[in-house]
Amino acid sequence: MKTTTRVVVIGGGVVGCSVLYHLTKLGWSDVMLLERAELTAGSTWHAAGGFHTINGDTNMAALQGYTIRLYKELEEITGLSCGLHHSGGITLADSRDRFDQLLAERAKHRHMGLDTHIVTPEEIRQIAPITNTEGIIGALYDPLDGHLDPSGTTHAYARAARIGGATIETHCMVRETNPRPDGTWDVVTDKGTIHAEHVVNAGGLWAREVAAMAGHYVPLHPMEHHYLVTDDIPEIYERDTEHPHVMDPAGESYLRQEGRGLCIGYYEKKPRAWAIDGTPWDFGAELLPDDLDKIGDSIEFSYRRFPVLATAGVKRVIHGPFTFAPDGNPLVGPVPGLRNYWSACGVMAGFSQGGGVGLMLAQWMTTGECERDSAAFDVARYGNWIGKGYTRPKVVENYMTRFSVAYPNEEKPAARPLRRTPMWDVFDGMGAVWGHQYGLEVVNYFAEGDEPRHETPSFRRSNAFGATGRECRAVREAVGINEIHNFGKYSVTGPGARDWLDHVMAGRVPPPGRIGLSPMLSPSGRIIGDFTIACLGEENFRLTASYGAQAYHFRWFMNNMKPGVQVTNISDRLTGFQIAGPRAREVLQACTRADVSEMRFLDVRPLTLGMIDGLVQRVSYTGDLGYEIYCDPMEQRTLWDLLWSAGQSFGMRPFGMRAMMSLRLDRHFGAWLREYSPDYTPAETGLERFIAWKKPTEFIGRAAAEKARAQGPARRLCMFDIEAEDADVMGDEPLWINGEVAGFCTSGGYSHHLGRSMAHAFVPTPLIAPGLEAEIEVLGVRRRAHRIDAPLFDADGARMRG
Repeated sequence: MKTTTRVVVIGGGVVGCSVLYHLTKLGWSDVMLLERAELTAGSTWHAAGGFHTINGDTNMAALQGYTIRLYKELEEITGLSCGLHHSGGITLADSRDRFDQLLAERAKHRHMGLDTHIVTPEEIRQIAPITNTEGIIGALYDPLDGHLDPSGTTHAYARAARIGGATIETHCMVRETNPRPDGTWDVVTDKGTIHAEHVVNAGGLWAREVAAMAGHYVPLHPMEHHYLVTDDIPEIYERDTEHPHVMDPAGESYLRQEGRGLCIGYYEKKPRAWAIDGTPWDFGAELLPDDLDKIGDSIEFSYRRFPVLATAGVKRVIHGPFTFAPDGNPLVGPVPGLRNYWSACGVMAGFSQGGGVGLMLAQWMTTGECERDSAAFDVARYGNWIGKGYTRPKVVENYMTRFSVAYPNEEKPAARPLRRTPMWDVFDGMGAVWGHQYGLEVVNYFAEGDEPRHETPSFRRSNAFGATGRECRAVREAVGINEIHNFGKYSVTGPGARDWLDHVMAGRVPPPGRIGLSPMLSPSGRIIGDFTIACLGEENFRLTASYGAQAYHFRWFMNNMKPGVQVTNISDRLTGFQIAGPRAREVLQACTRADVSEMRFLDVRPLTLGMIDGLVQRVSYTGDLGYEIYCDPMEQRTLWDLLWSAGQSFGMRPFGMRAMMSLRLDRHFGAWLREYSPDYTPAETGLERFIAWKKPTEFIGRAAAEKARAQGPARRLCMFDIEAEDADVMGDEPLWINGEVAGFCTSGGYSHHLGRSMAHAFVPTPLIAPGLEAEIEVLGVRRRAHRIDAPLFDADGARMRG
């Protein structure tokens, strides 16, 4: 066995073999995979083997499309069969909400180039005649859906990797993974120790145990999962063509042809977590005892939906474990805090996503970044706050709602509330309707009187609409107050702080007492951060950005660290409030003896407010006159009492994130991971105006950004108002110009201040013109849209800056 290698991949399932193959495909041939038993001897061997492209996240859907297209390439490379069956598939909708979800998915597919179709009940009976369409409104048909041979596919990945120079060691048990001071690793096995530059955890069912060897907690948990294989069914084997897949979300089931019969699996509402205290090392090529009572209700429902099942015998019962992350997406990428240690875990849909996951991780390892926004699958989307007590109930919730309608405004209740600020009980007593971000409770809006304390999940305007409008009007007409705990915050200090910031940030680093707005770029010139930089002194800076991107951003900081600078994540060590609106200055003045009229837009200064020594920044994401006031969490309640008491004379009201996201539309402000993400460049989004092109520093991404600037972007972000009715843009809706799909929306909503439905959308640069007329498809209906050249609120910034 080799004793040195560039990469050790731990785990011989479909994901580990995919990672190994893609590393060789991208030029790293000195790579090695270690498997404790035989290849596929985990959850891979008993997988149902289905694949599909549908996913609520467009980047995940694209990775699934790549995975499906890859299989023919693997067969050509290796000469092995993946057992491909492109039978097509339909997803049924039995309610208006389910149908709205399918309409939204179909709309996304238009600009993604996926050839899916909405079909009627009559068409469903033609495509999948065993389906009882009673109560069905329609379905989404995808011709790429299908299934394959799990073992054959995994071995095809493995052979392709070997052809590329990789080594695979089976029956090789990893005992320890020990880091060296230089960032390399000693991987201790029962066959000896291997020195590797990189380690990849693709441990599948054992990913938790593999991660623990490196002192890392990976938030995933195995769940028991059933599927059945029937005896021969004449309605199946007498067909001229293979019966397509059928997803029946209402019945919690998926169905496909298996030989002369059917295979049907269930995501039941009463699931059971498996191996709570850890996966036994000797578990592998075996199944769990049958437990049909657990899926009894689902089976009964499926017999009504597919009557042929009622008379078909059951040939096999497959009951085995699969791992899930709390949100059901994979956990991929460099593990924060561990040098050269990578995650490829939680890939529940391995034969839909495994190829894309392997490609993304291999790109990340070989080039430093992957070609797509990684937010949906990045292991860094969970921070060090997460633990077993949160993971398990969240995984159970995800499993039991896997086939439920995925509403854009739904706040799922499991494992909440977990993290709360000192203001939680105050706001809860004021009628707060709570959301959450990165484990933290965040106010979405405030219910008043007999308004319900729960937002109705919907693809259309919800019962939060009235309350959100009330809060928006309070900000625009008087003054609103909003907690600012959900900002990521970082302290940057030391004699090298300014030079370091000039290197990692593309924008201008401000002088003392001032704030700067700056994008942070990857080497390819794409946007990986949207930051506010406050200079508190020549060697003392404070950064603010997205709260949910903390681990992602801090990992980047650590990977690009230089001597003479210290960066500390202080996101939860600093909190406070934002006050915004035309009377915000009067409220602030009433709380301090200092003259706040002298504070200019983008000033930052320490202020004593009552008994609190705070830090005040004159900036507001609402686009209005506003201030961010920071303090120690221990003093937050005292600061609240002061601001709230003073604010009553000026009409102060609290507002939440729903209002914030409406107000930002008035000024055409973009949002992180919607308008600003690693999928886009500064030139495309308008952030290039915040790049300090004249500064002498070779900031990260400069060469790529300058090249993009010189060439000019092929598309630009524009703002539209829409003739909507009861539904607004959520994101990824197609933009039609002259009868063709020409672009897509990044986000949108209803501007309560302007009384308009609005949306950000990318438009091909040659088509952009004053007064451009277009259509935006919202839930299957193309709505007239008109490009807005300049903000309709405070167009010259006089109110915000004055």
